[in-house]
Amino acid sequence: MSALSIFTPASARSGPSSAASAPVVHPAALCESDTVGPRTRVWAFAHILPGAVVGADCNICDHAYVEGGAVLGDRVTVKNRVLIFDGVTVEDDVFLGPAVVFTNDLRPRAHVRKTAEELSTTVVGRGATLGAGVVVVCGTRIGHDAFVAAGAVVTRDVPPHAVVVGNPGRRIGWACRCGRRLPDSGTCDCGRRWQLTESGPTAFAADTRRPA
Repeated sequence: MSALSIFTPASARSGPSSAASAPVVHPAALCESDTVGPRTRVWAFAHILPGAVVGADCNICDHAYVEGGAVLGDRVTVKNRVLIFDGVTVEDDVFLGPAVVFTNDLRPRAHVRKTAEELSTTVVGRGATLGAGVVVVCGTRIGHDAFVAAGAVVTRDVPPHAVVVGNPGRRIGWACRCGRRLPDSGTCDCGRRWQLTESGPTAFAADTRRPA
């Protein structure tokens, strides 16, 4: 299954944008994809290859690299020096901190050429945060609203809302949608209330904000 068949940003499904809402590309950036959503900003020295899909209202910062076959949703923040390769899907509202690195080949050899179908896919779920310097080993899925701390190495699937630290990454708690680590009571300082279980937090029905 290709990354594009897993997830396509809503802005890419709605057709081309008008000139007034076209993406803004810095003169020193190289944007070779014709599928970049409205109001997305591509800053100096960033490189988006042909075949990449980038949604609306994204922020692609200096020296970021988005390879053909990668898919970014709407409102994704890609900080400086992030590397996103073919087979990586980043859903809506994800934050990728500086120098986050994805991989797409578990057993790379310089002399072995592989097709896109032979590469491993990776998915980062809606609303997740990956801190500075995170490395994501391919073939994993990071659940929605997860929070992976700076410098962590993701080697296996991360549950939704999990707080992950270290190398290899391990869960040490659960994160609220606002990004704070949840206390044992399940009541976040932001006011959201969660029921905590071994499988993760569940929002109380009385909370009318966007569901988990």
